[in-house]
Amino acid sequence: MIDGLLNLTWWQILLVTLGLTHITIVSVTVFLHRTQAHRALTLHPLVSHFFRFWLWLTTGMVTREWVAIHRYHHARCETREDPHSPQVLGINKVMWEGAELYRKAAKKRDLIERFSHGTPDDWLEKHLYSRSTLGVALMLLIDVALFGVAGVAVWAIQMIWIPFWAAGVINGLGHYWGYRNFASPDAATNISPWGILIGGEELHNNHHAFPSSAKLSARWWEFDIGWMYIRILAFLRLARVRRVALKPLIDASKVNIDTDTLKAVVVHRMFVLANYAREVVKPVTDAEICRSQQHCKRLARQARRLLNADENRLDSAARARLNEILEKSQVLATVHQYRDRLQQIWGRTATSQDALLQSLQDWCREAEATGIKALEDFSRSLRGYQPAL
Repeated sequence: MIDGLLNLTWWQILLVTLGLTHITIVSVTVFLHRTQAHRALTLHPLVSHFFRFWLWLTTGMVTREWVAIHRYHHARCETREDPHSPQVLGINKVMWEGAELYRKAAKKRDLIERFSHGTPDDWLEKHLYSRSTLGVALMLLIDVALFGVAGVAVWAIQMIWIPFWAAGVINGLGHYWGYRNFASPDAATNISPWGILIGGEELHNNHHAFPSSAKLSARWWEFDIGWMYIRILAFLRLARVRRVALKPLIDASKVNIDTDTLKAVVVHRMFVLANYAREVVKPVTDAEICRSQQHCKRLARQARRLLNADENRLDSAARARLNEILEKSQVLATVHQYRDRLQQIWGRTATSQDALLQSLQDWCREAEATGIKALEDFSRSLRGYQPAL
């Protein structure tokens, strides 16, 4: 029994371990995250139960606790109430003590009760799957039986896999380092455009921009392996996608700004800001900064990051640098001003629809009179926005 029932070589055990941990990652992203926490899809009962059983064995996490803590994270993101924000607690704290932060939040019973609605509440959940130590203990016995002494190492890797990659890397680096496609109202970033190792959760900025989307990739060159599995399950009629982030439709021939235009701009505001960054901020910044500075590409990239940032999240040094850029270039100051004004349109929740429509019409008319070609072209394309079908 020293080699276990399977009698595998060390490299075979390594491959099996990676396969087992990948199933755990898929269970977290497809079942816990996209299905349970955000209701982005529904799963066949057999598939759903397999994921519950597997997570009980390999993580000991309780569905209602995980879902409640994650929903609370979205509701209080980057504030002192956020259970695991590196912007508040520091990157080292979240990166290396993410599991402890999770356990601390799980002890807040009022939080769990308030944010866990809709999660499994059957007999198995109450009497078996909520007993987390029983599941992981059973997993240890199975690993030792299958792999012998090496099964202890296999089990240890399984136990640290989610605490490190999900609680540490995603909650830590995913709010600290990486690139951003969308100006989500938090610090969420995409760690990598190829979401393979952590099931697509690497595309964390995309997720925070569209929390209820079953698909986490947004650009053509991004890959979300979790979405691939969802599509396979859907093809087999074992899953049904409820929501994905839809890009706005743009009718180039449309020139009148009406209520459909307003609705599309508000609903697709993340795409509007992303397009503004790409079509206005980038070309104008490159033209202004690169005109006379030697290392223009690096400087222009830094300036674009500041111009597209949420000023409330800039520290004093970054804010001073932004003000310096705006003082040096009236063109960039205008581009920055119009970006702020655009955001204010959908930020006025208490304003009537007629007033919002008038604000959008005024914005487009005035933007097209600035003499800044990129801004004028963007405004004309904004006129053609229509709600996605």
